[in-house]
Amino acid sequence: MSSSSFSDAQQRLLRRYDVRAESRYVEAPACHGRAHVLVCGEGPPVVLLNGIGTPAAMWAPLIARLHGVRCHGIDLPGYGLTDTADSFFDDYRGNAVAFLEQVLDGLGLGPTVFLANSLGSLWTFWFALEQPSRVTAAVHVGCPALVLDSSAPLPMRMLSVPVLSRLLDRAEPPSARQVQRLAQMVHEDPLVPEVADVLLATEQRDGFAATFLPTLRTLLRLRGPRPAMRLTADQLGRITHPVRLVWGADDPFGSPAVGRRTATALPDAELHVVPGGHAPWLGQAERVASVAAPFLREQAVLW
Repeated sequence: MSSSSFSDAQQRLLRRYDVRAESRYVEAPACHGRAHVLVCGEGPPVVLLNGIGTPAAMWAPLIARLHGVRCHGIDLPGYGLTDTADSFFDDYRGNAVAFLEQVLDGLGLGPTVFLANSLGSLWTFWFALEQPSRVTAAVHVGCPALVLDSSAPLPMRMLSVPVLSRLLDRAEPPSARQVQRLAQMVHEDPLVPEVADVLLATEQRDGFAATFLPTLRTLLRLRGPRPAMRLTADQLGRITHPVRLVWGADDPFGSPAVGRRTATALPDAELHVVPGGHAPWLGQAERVASVAAPFLREQAVLW
């Protein structure tokens, strides 16, 4: 799918929620190209990082309720309109940290508040561990990828096995039905049509499969997360900034019990459980915003 086709789907999603955003591109040598960033709102900066396989526009239902901050939604490499490179997987964690540093530098952002989900949360924690002065606070919506003893649903773990991923990809290539099955897997079904369309458009972009599947293989095995990639209690204990965890009561990646252990391991954290699955803002934007928005405004203003 062409960039223009993806952009059209993105704009339809943004219009549905009356989000007026501009696109910015910054150089990101870690992905051998440029990173795409959606920028909208007025106020102190907040950086948004989404989960695996999804573009920044997926935050639209929540962005519409984040008043008083300037949102910078970053498409991760290979998703949306950000470039990707095979070499990214030579040192996945190191390149993830380098990518975020390069994008923040390109945007002219110093110490920053983050709003993240799933893989974006994992990257945010890695960035905070390596560059603690640049993450001043964070809201994690949904179970952060690979935190403590959490895992991924079986279909994702199966895709981490090369022979199985080839069979599954041939059996169910990107389609409206496949996106619906994805929504069911993460317990966020049904999706509004514009969200489903932008997910399908993302999966049909050149470079998506070359990024999505290697990411799964880097992070997961059939029996669960690769130990070197897991966020441990010791690592969480070194996160010094304030954290809010907004956890879907029906999150298939990790139950609220995992959320309680995560909040306990973090030195300064609060857990809020809301209805929904792994991306609860899609169906519960008002509830998620009631927790996230005041905290983001308070923390962003402090800096």
